Amino acid sequence: MSLYRLLQEREATGRPIRIGVIGAGTFSSAFLAQARLTPGMQLVGVAELDIEKAMKTCLKAGWPKEDIYFGDSTATINDGAKRGRVILTGNSEQLIQADLDVIVEITGVAEAGAYHAWTALEAGKHVVMVNVEADVLLGKALKEKANEKGLVYSMAYGDQPALICELIDWARTIGVEIVCAGKGTRYQPEYRYSTPETVWKHFGFSEEQLASGDYNAQMYNSFLDGTKSAIEMCAVANASGLVPQKCGLQFPPLEVAGLANILKPTTAGGILEHSGTVEVVASENRDGTPIKRNLRWGVYIVFKVATEHMRRLLSEHDFIKDSSGEYAAVYRPFHLIGLELGISVASAVLRGEATGSTNFFIADVTSVAKKELKSGAILDGEGGYTVYGRLVRADESVAKKYLPIGLSRGAKIVRPVAKDSILTYDDIELDERQFSCQVRKMLEEEFKSTTRMSGMRKRS
Repeated sequence: MSLYRLLQEREATGRPIRIGVIGAGTFSSAFLAQARLTPGMQLVGVAELDIEKAMKTCLKAGWPKEDIYFGDSTATINDGAKRGRVILTGNSEQLIQADLDVIVEITGVAEAGAYHAWTALEAGKHVVMVNVEADVLLGKALKEKANEKGLVYSMAYGDQPALICELIDWARTIGVEIVCAGKGTRYQPEYRYSTPETVWKHFGFSEEQLASGDYNAQMYNSFLDGTKSAIEMCAVANASGLVPQKCGLQFPPLEVAGLANILKPTTAGGILEHSGTVEVVASENRDGTPIKRNLRWGVYIVFKVATEHMRRLLSEHDFIKDSSGEYAAVYRPFHLIGLELGISVASAVLRGEATGSTNFFIADVTSVAKKELKSGAILDGEGGYTVYGRLVRADESVAKKYLPIGLSRGAKIVRPVAKDSILTYDDIELDERQFSCQVRKMLEEEFKSTTRMSGMRKRS
């Protein structure tokens, strides 16, 4: 049965999906606007430290002011739900403990997101994890917790990782081999040194747009400096089992027609170190000129043409192919972030299925110095002034004690670090009381143990 039909049944029987949202930014606004219009869904509450911001977000999304109330207790939230109200609260834990089916985590902060997701799963709630920063740091541990509880831990449909995973699943289900998967973005090598002060000149937003207050400079800078791309490709790798290249991401400038010709192994005339990997394509040439048919907002896969039947059909249907006819590409030219998020919410609650989920710890995103860092400096995390993220393989990251980008915010430098150097745990001082720090340590120890056992089996 279709998701929409299942939602209609929920609406008709007075049993809507009860939703709690944590975080009230741009992504939230888009989802809240659609949730209001979707049968079978009920927004119970929004948790946000800045209550004024939460109110503004709800009003912008079209929720009537008379339906919005404030409350900081689970009892108040539950009572509001019975009356058809939306409760805004500064207490995320009280929202998590309310009578909900699913928590949607949209804070974008790794520490907060990890704690919220873990707490929600412990409380018996499904989790839709928009917070990719937390997912790449601790996704495998969170997925294992969900499995233990018989719950769904899901990527967010509408964001690029989930859409890429959907294409991968489509290809594998019809029996073809994935060569490469990824997305497009705006990228130049010098952007990796961009800061929140320099970011807007690259995006071209008007003064009027920026004055609206809807644009977070550090968040947008993480899109530009390559960190977000590394994080999203890490999420895809850990969901699908695709293995990053040793070089990380190359960001080749490409139009969609060239996807299959370039994104194949070097042994076949392409640029990839190996088949079965992830890559991000740039939407402009290295000289800054735009590529006409670029994939800036879209996602893609490249796959191996397996049979003569497939070769013939792809030719007849004018598919994107390489010059040899051995490789082909499929792409989706857009992603609509929060506008599409309801797919994940409905799938988790009504089908018990995730729209992409972390199954492995294959990839990691490490912290790289944007400038020379002196002893005593405090790191400001992804998109800031001090570090950018680089995609690496998990085995290299754990063995060399690399500092994950998700733990970088607030870390203190204890010895000088040169520009463009990968930071390690030995370079910094962490607050080990942080929830994410503790769970990450457990995840790394489990990885080391599994790796040792695997090595012993191979030797025997």
